[in-house]
Amino acid sequence: METDEVTARVALYNPFTGKLIESGADDPVPAAAALGLEPPRYCEQCGRRMIVQVSPDGWWAKCSRHGVLDSKSLEHR
Repeated sequence: METDEVTARVALYNPFTGKLIESGADDPVPAAAALGLEPPRYCEQCGRRMIVQVSPDGWWAKCSRHGVLDSKSLEHR
């Protein structure tokens, strides 16, 4: 299997808008997200809306298909 075929099968979604990320297209990131202040709202793997809990010391987000992601694992705390 060629690398191009594998890359073509992997779809990534914007974690702040839920839109499919297309090669070569601008995909703006909100200012708060760029600073690490905004948690992701959509799963990067499937684009589904996630359950998000924000606390004073961080946040966690849960996708029904792909599990939990938290600010500690991303070193944003």
